[in-house]
Amino acid sequence: MSRGGEMVYIPDDSDFSSFRDQCESLEGWHCRYNKAGVTVWSQGQEESCTVQKIKTRISCKDVPAETLYDVLHDTRYRKKWDSNMIETYDIGRLTVNADVGYYSWKCPSPLKNRDFVTLRSWLPLGNDYMIINYSVKHPKYPPRKDFVRAVSLQTGYLIKANGDGACTLYYLTQVDPRGSLPKWVVNRVSQFVAPKAMKKIYKAGLKYPEWKRRHDPEYKPWVYPEQNTLPSVSLAELSVQHADSLENIDETGLPEEHLSASDHEA
Repeated sequence: MSRGGEMVYIPDDSDFSSFRDQCESLEGWHCRYNKAGVTVWSQGQEESCTVQKIKTRISCKDVPAETLYDVLHDTRYRKKWDSNMIETYDIGRLTVNADVGYYSWKCPSPLKNRDFVTLRSWLPLGNDYMIINYSVKHPKYPPRKDFVRAVSLQTGYLIKANGDGACTLYYLTQVDPRGSLPKWVVNRVSQFVAPKAMKKIYKAGLKYPEWKRRHDPEYKPWVYPEQNTLPSVSLAELSVQHADSLENIDETGLPEEHLSASDHEA
């Protein structure tokens, strides 16, 4: 997502507009899954392309768009619903609508766990909302020995208000996992992992208002920037995270039968 590949920058209106177009367009996308209100599409050559684009959509009844926006921002609440997350925290703020953060992800066994350092930016548009990110390097958060540092080329959410107290959520991601993955992993992402993740977010949205009433109900620094107490980060401290500078591991030989039963839940 970085312009020219070298300079770290904060996304502008044209970047958000492009992201929205990708979410809403069907051209060039192949439907991989369509069941129970969840649809998954992919771009890229499934057999040989590790760095695919995956797009997922779910209809969320009884969850207003602004509630889902809060859910996706609230790192304290994320610990309640994101069972794939090992750790997440905000590193620092760049502007009132951009920050740098860390996220580590529990990969389906027997794959190695991954982590990311990303520049995240968000844009409320009346009833609709967008959150997008891409990977950056921060000198104080280098790759760790216990994780494979992966690269988000472009990842984000589009939340569209849909009638009275409902919304549609799009999730689009293009990630370089820094590993040669077996074919079954690529297939399982669209058939199991992505649908399951979207259903978790939907359920989290249903439960969030009650949880938030009991946990700092007025605290929403993503809505009220004056509440943000993160240290400031300068763009000059950051650089683009190029995938080819990171370790690349070969996991193509890992067998599917080693998966735990929970990994198969849709």
